[in-house]
Amino acid sequence: MTSRIDIHPTAFVHPSAQIYGHVSIGPHASIWCNAVIRAETAHVEIHEGANVQDFVMIHTDPGKPTIVGAYTSVTHHVTLHGCQVGDHCLIGINATVYNGAQVGSGSIVGQHAYLKDRFEAPENSIIVGSPAKVIATRNNRLPNRINAEFYMRNAECYRQGNHRAWAGPDFEAWFAATMQRLQGEYAQAATGA
Repeated sequence: MTSRIDIHPTAFVHPSAQIYGHVSIGPHASIWCNAVIRAETAHVEIHEGANVQDFVMIHTDPGKPTIVGAYTSVTHHVTLHGCQVGDHCLIGINATVYNGAQVGSGSIVGQHAYLKDRFEAPENSIIVGSPAKVIATRNNRLPNRINAEFYMRNAECYRQGNHRAWAGPDFEAWFAATMQRLQGEYAQAATGA
């Protein structure tokens, strides 16, 4: 079987990232410096607006694909291995999410957490510890989406050679407009309007 790497034209992949096997990267997703995605057995899916940050390792096992949901941030030095992470999540620095684990949409996984085989967390979970456990429930979709939007902006700026996307008056104006847009969007979704 040959490799099949599908990268949406609006996605950003840093030149130092390494991607092998059967991998799909969705619209406005970003893969950052020195990230490694290897999919020799099952496939890897990185959905719309998700970001895979510096030094992240994503791998699979037979029958265990790795899925990263839309607008999810996989932060520095995380390991994802044969697991599924829902939409609007944040996986904290140096966390490990292992084979068969599932993280529900709107969740936050704390720094250095270890989610062992087949760990399951419902939507809107706060997950910490090694081994990890759910310590609270809270809807984190808006703050997690804001983090993803920062990385979407950063990717567009990096394409243009601007490595200071989060500073200055342009950023302040963008941030104010983005907050207003997302607060309205998520308030509407919460009321079902």
